[in-house]
Amino acid sequence: MRAREEGSCRVGDERTGPQGRRAPGELENEVLTALWALGTPATAATVREHVAGSPAHTTVLTILSRLHDKGLVSREQAGRGHVYSPVRDEAGHTAAGMRALLERGGDRAAVLARFVSDLPAEDEELLERLLRGHTEG
Repeated sequence: MRAREEGSCRVGDERTGPQGRRAPGELENEVLTALWALGTPATAATVREHVAGSPAHTTVLTILSRLHDKGLVSREQAGRGHVYSPVRDEAGHTAAGMRALLERGGDRAAVLARFVSDLPAEDEELLERLLRGHTEG
């Protein structure tokens, strides 16, 4: 479960693997979540302050570099260092991941039909409203 400290945007996950290690990709997600919560370009040091578990500064720099290489964050020179910003907001990031999964599926119609059939009724109604609004606009 993701936890946020009251009065701050510190994020983290109490679930860890062997020797207290995070699951693969979890630290990248925590760094992105911290950037979204900060809402402004941030240095690695600032991001580090908002990630649970006090990862090393070099670890946060490595994660930010990987996220930059993947096109998930932008990087701008600021003095002798850099500031980082997410390229997409959280909803856009999630939507891009959903599209990527859909692209990997063989039968798009079957994948979409299964996805919609597994939605709770209120989400299905929301999706119908969004689709009607999109086609009418």
